[in-house]
Amino acid sequence: MNEFTLMLLVGSAFLAGLLDAMVGGGGLVLVPALFSALPAATSATLFGTNKLSGIFGTVMAARAYAEKYPVDWALVLPASFAALIFAFIGAWAITNFPPALVRQLLPFMLLLVAIYVFRRKNFGIVYEPIVRGRQKIFFAIVVGGAMGFYDGFFGPGTGSFLIFLFVHYFGLDFLRASAAAKIVNVACNLSALAWFIPSGKPLWLLAGVMAVSNIAGSALGARLALREGAGFVRRIFLWVVLVLIVKTAWDAFGPGA
Repeated sequence: MNEFTLMLLVGSAFLAGLLDAMVGGGGLVLVPALFSALPAATSATLFGTNKLSGIFGTVMAARAYAEKYPVDWALVLPASFAALIFAFIGAWAITNFPPALVRQLLPFMLLLVAIYVFRRKNFGIVYEPIVRGRQKIFFAIVVGGAMGFYDGFFGPGTGSFLIFLFVHYFGLDFLRASAAAKIVNVACNLSALAWFIPSGKPLWLLAGVMAVSNIAGSALGARLALREGAGFVRRIFLWVVLVLIVKTAWDAFGPGA
């Protein structure tokens, strides 16, 4: 690997951490960069390298949010536990059921999310708890399990979907939703690594270098989000979802699909 390729991947890891810490979508940057820079590597190796380099930045962002906003563990723990289990099931399922249909449905699902958030001007701006008690635990397990399976099976936009669902179903604002999503993302990544490390043999040295850059980007992204507030995160969220719509539509229906 030459110096230019290494710098490209390190820069991509920083940008992925910055974006992911605010609204998710880091994989939109880093996964294509890895596949472009290392075309000879297997998919399992590249996905494993991506997860390994990104998990540390996700932990950093989760910690930064938790220091300012108390974590609702009654919501996050059941969601994370369900995600941990179902992400592994999703990773297994992708080896038996190619996700062609999910690939084609994804841009339309993201479009609905964008329309919903855009039309509701106060969506995610204020913290208004909706469900409590056993109902909260039930919905947390459903959301965590569904997003965990999706992350293991397909993956693009998992963080953004998690933020949307935490705001929509639990009344969190974007900052608290981002904090909760980061912790669930850590569970997803741990589960995925349990699958990819034995089967994919990640590029450990490269992942370590990229992890340092990803941590720096995550720290900056979390700081920006906390300083600018939920309204800023809402705007970034909409832009990221719009880019995801274009990217996933091209992947599903473009010339190379």
